[in-house]
Amino acid sequence: MDTTFIDAVSPSSNGQSVRSIDKVVTSIQAKEGAGFSIRRPFPTQSLSFIDPFLLLDHMEPLKLVPGQAKGAPDHPHRGFETVTYLLEGKMHHEDSAGNSGHLEAGDVQWMTAGAGVIHSEMPDVEYFKDGGVLHGFQIWVNLPAVDKMMPPRYQDIPSRMIPVVQNDEGTIRVKVIAGESMGASAVIDTRTPITFLHVDIKSRANFLQSLPENYNVMAYIISGSGTFGDPKAETVEASADQLVVFRKGGKNVRFAESEGGTLSLLLLAGAPLGEPVARYGPFVMNTEEEIKQAMRDYQSGKLGSIERGSKR
Repeated sequence: MDTTFIDAVSPSSNGQSVRSIDKVVTSIQAKEGAGFSIRRPFPTQSLSFIDPFLLLDHMEPLKLVPGQAKGAPDHPHRGFETVTYLLEGKMHHEDSAGNSGHLEAGDVQWMTAGAGVIHSEMPDVEYFKDGGVLHGFQIWVNLPAVDKMMPPRYQDIPSRMIPVVQNDEGTIRVKVIAGESMGASAVIDTRTPITFLHVDIKSRANFLQSLPENYNVMAYIISGSGTFGDPKAETVEASADQLVVFRKGGKNVRFAESEGGTLSLLLLAGAPLGEPVARYGPFVMNTEEEIKQAMRDYQSGKLGSIERGSKR
């Protein structure tokens, strides 16, 4: 029998409308950083961004032999936030503001680049030496114009501090990285209103999440298969490496595991900024002139440099 769960954020959500599906996007294969492989649903030639989200990269699980692990050596950022969510492996990050830290399985780093930093994300020294499985995500979240030149900041959140909740039957498990779900609130503070959930659904269970009607909403499937949309109207099927984009016009998003196994996905939702987007590589601003200024600042050294071995 199907299990139905109504999100505790909105006890009355059962009587509210369920969003329909706009489209299903299959991610492309690409290379990033020093040459590690990713799956990317956007940005691509056909889909630039989903306001306020600028990029979604999935580092699919890959078994790496000793010395094979690659990362993203020193590179600049300005005007947005980078979110790194690691499912497996170990990473070390440093930046030109003197911040330094480690990410392990389940950890999240939420970096607000603001006015600009030089950033490095590389495999942990022991991980590089011994090898292992690397699996995770990087997501870029746009900043509103008023915050694009704010001082950079970091939020390094270990997995043990991120709320995890589940239903009584044990068929639904939610890790609340940003926003709220099932009565739990995230510990991460976001400049742009965001909901970011890692949802695991078993045994044909259904999941319903209430969200503000103005939010753009999408679900990226990590593994398994599911149905998305209102079963009383129309649903679509989607599976691993696909992105389901929901239409606006309802207070709830609904999806269910469809094959009797486990559906694992990221649910991302955010308030659209509705502002002009000018982007060039690691810079995201509102005008082309601001992009040119960012490049001049980087080339002249105004974003600084990383002093190795720095600590927070």
